[in-house]
Amino acid sequence: MSRASSDLVALFDVDVTGDTLPEPSWNIAPTAPVSLLVDAAPRGDDAGGPPVRRLAAARWGLVPSWADDPRVGAKAFNARIETAAEKPTFRDAVVSRRAVIPASGYYEWADEPDGSKAPMYVTLPEGELMLFAALYEWWRDPARPASDPARWVLSTTVLTRDSSGPLAEIHPRMPVLVGAELMEDWLDPETEGDADLLEGVSGESLQHAERCSFRRVAEVGVPQ
Repeated sequence: MSRASSDLVALFDVDVTGDTLPEPSWNIAPTAPVSLLVDAAPRGDDAGGPPVRRLAAARWGLVPSWADDPRVGAKAFNARIETAAEKPTFRDAVVSRRAVIPASGYYEWADEPDGSKAPMYVTLPEGELMLFAALYEWWRDPARPASDPARWVLSTTVLTRDSSGPLAEIHPRMPVLVGAELMEDWLDPETEGDADLLEGVSGESLQHAERCSFRRVAEVGVPQ
């Protein structure tokens, strides 16, 4: 993500931001923090009001609330949208903890004729932000006291589907891309999260994939 957090706050009408948001970076690896957009139901005096949009830093790699060890998230940075509603790791988040990860683009490793792999940088036209469909969870660290705000870990995973359009040339899977027209429903915690919702978002993603392009880069982290 090459955009500053302040740009994301303005672009997505964010109501509340986390204390520490990720700095712009051209190379974000699993387990690193990413900027996460969520709509949460208000509590307390505001209960029953419209959802509150938050921009927060989340660990990339979903840690289920029931996990004994947060290291399990290192293997859950992606989730297949075809089965997410059934998998124990992801199914609770599908119901009401859906999110969007804004990105300037992403890297994929493509097979070369000689058997090696080359880094490709994938983008939308004219610098348009990609919006990855994501899920999130909160995990409580039992080793930390209740008074420690760091006891709660926010984590996320990116939903993927079979590649389509130009992206099928470089990898069999691709991130599920959410358009602005569907983002509000996707984020709304009152929207029923089930297999039908996932199927609709996955299908809508195809039109965005058709608009993507990719180019070979010298190394990951240097998209020019």
